[in-house]
Amino acid sequence: MNGWNDQIAMAIAAGEGLLLLILFIWLGVYASKLRKLKSAHHKLMGETGVNNMEDVMHVLHERLSALEHNQNNQGEKLVQHEKRLSSLKGRISVHRFNAFSDSGSDLSFSIAFVNDDQDGVVITGIHGREQMFLYAKPIDKGQSAYMLTPEEKTAINLAMQKG
Repeated sequence: MNGWNDQIAMAIAAGEGLLLLILFIWLGVYASKLRKLKSAHHKLMGETGVNNMEDVMHVLHERLSALEHNQNNQGEKLVQHEKRLSSLKGRISVHRFNAFSDSGSDLSFSIAFVNDDQDGVVITGIHGREQMFLYAKPIDKGQSAYMLTPEEKTAINLAMQKG
């Protein structure tokens, strides 16, 4: 009977060894999964310095709100700059002409400085043989309180075509 007990003890020891080997393999698999999960957790949490997911979401929400606020401010500034740029007298045109048909060449001129709203000024120089006259007329919406000559209207229209 003693041999039979030895065989049973050997079978039990072999079974325990096999069970121990299976447990070590199982432990290795789960340790690998845990490392992958820890790596994914670190990627998700980033460099926030926070381990709680709710706190991370709160921090991200605050940062997103700050970005939206900055974007709104930038949008408002952009609108202001666009309004400012359109009000600048950036459209300029020069129209040369002969004011007196009996003398000289195209020495007279009209220069128009206007913005997108057709506001600005037109300056006209009438060149004669012995003297020169210079006139400046304000322009509001393409019109002036002073009578515009055809040459001045041409200069204004040429300036508005640039853009």
